[in-house]
Amino acid sequence: MADTLVAGTIDARMLIGGEWSAASNGALIETLNPATGAVLGTIPDATRSDVDRAVAAAHAAAGAWRRLAPVARAEMVNRLAAAVEARSEEFAALDSAENGSLLTEMRRDIAAGVSALRYFAGLALQVRGETLPGPTGEITYTTRVPFGVVGRIVPFNHPFMFAASKIAAPLVAGNTVVLKPSEFTSLSALLLADVANDILPVGVFNVVTGAGPESGDALVSHPNVHRIAFTGSVATGLAIQRRAAERMVKTVSLELGGKNPLVVFPDADLDTVVDAAVRGMNFTWQGQSCGSLSRNLVHASIYDEFVDRLAERVSALRPGLPDDPASQTGAIVNDRQLAKVLDYVRIGQEEGARLMTGGTRVVDGVLADGLFVRPAVFADVAIDSRLAQEEIFGPVLSVTRFSDEHDAIRMANATQFGLTASVFTQDLGIAHRFAESVDAGYVWVNEVSRHLPGAPYGGVKNSGIGREEDLGELLSYTQTKSIHITYAHGSLR
Repeated sequence: MADTLVAGTIDARMLIGGEWSAASNGALIETLNPATGAVLGTIPDATRSDVDRAVAAAHAAAGAWRRLAPVARAEMVNRLAAAVEARSEEFAALDSAENGSLLTEMRRDIAAGVSALRYFAGLALQVRGETLPGPTGEITYTTRVPFGVVGRIVPFNHPFMFAASKIAAPLVAGNTVVLKPSEFTSLSALLLADVANDILPVGVFNVVTGAGPESGDALVSHPNVHRIAFTGSVATGLAIQRRAAERMVKTVSLELGGKNPLVVFPDADLDTVVDAAVRGMNFTWQGQSCGSLSRNLVHASIYDEFVDRLAERVSALRPGLPDDPASQTGAIVNDRQLAKVLDYVRIGQEEGARLMTGGTRVVDGVLADGLFVRPAVFADVAIDSRLAQEEIFGPVLSVTRFSDEHDAIRMANATQFGLTASVFTQDLGIAHRFAESVDAGYVWVNEVSRHLPGAPYGGVKNSGIGREEDLGELLSYTQTKSIHITYAHGSLR
């Protein structure tokens, strides 16, 4: 399986119960390179019965995996991390080819995924209970038990990083996993399955691939999947919540979209903050990130200079092939997403915002067959406009002026989202008041985009529910059980 994944045209299969499987009806999905338009190969388009088989395999393996000592589970996850690390260049090349993002960025993603596997393996012995005080002859204690089968659905923007990092906590906690990657970027998840198949017991980790609602719906609604975790759009997250609750109670966590503010006060160093605004927008993976700081709110006294400097910096970014070290931004993941980005450029202009740079498709030379767009900066964006309210998930950055601190916080909170936020100021009072008042699950002060190990990550409002990347994520894949024992007079009752 590994050879077919990394050599020539890829004819991939799903991993179900330790065996490589085609879709039960033989249906296939072509996977494309968005930078060149070339067909990379095919993946199965899973049916409901395929998902049923994957859940059955995970369910059959759950008992033995749960009974395994936590340190033994952690040791296997650490072995998986080492095996992936040894093949990190293969994973990075697959992600870059299928996702369109820069190879340099995908290498960082592989390292981040490996780090997450090791981080959660290191927390294995922290899944513990408590002993409650009581009268002589009685004891009450709690223990944490896994759910059983976990359904994990991940998006296209960080294919391997999400596939690896988002299975780490459920596996270490004693659950088995059925992973569904995006149909646009499934190859690195399947290579991960190939590596894991030599390390994890049969059925502990399964990967199903598929487009459309059938495979995802089958996983979310399956009666033997009691824990669902999803990363992706608000619309899909809401649909998952509704579907998961139709027949039974399930535990659902969601990491959804963002329309995140970067707020600039007049005492900020403009060189520093312009650089931060470019980094915070994640142009190196085409702005395709839920955490991108896509709304810059800038004090009126420095607004014009900031806009000019920002537009100059962004206009100098060089779109290029993902494996070219000189490239500074890559390809949009698919035709649909490219059309969405270009449509929002049109919407911004129709709404009266001022397009400072970019927003056009790149069709020159070796980029002619790819899905490239020049990063766009809009100035004078109204806070209630679609450009300021709706997640684009592309390289479109909006800038709006504010007059004072109250105005800045009001504007920062004026969306349905609340994932990340950033503020640049040398005033400690402003920094603390903003951090306390902004509707966001993760706030940076004089910084952007950094995720520190152990710091909970997640959103408020329509940006999601639950937190990840910390001990809380690990514990969220367990349920607390209380046990009371009476042992007075030498007998158990």
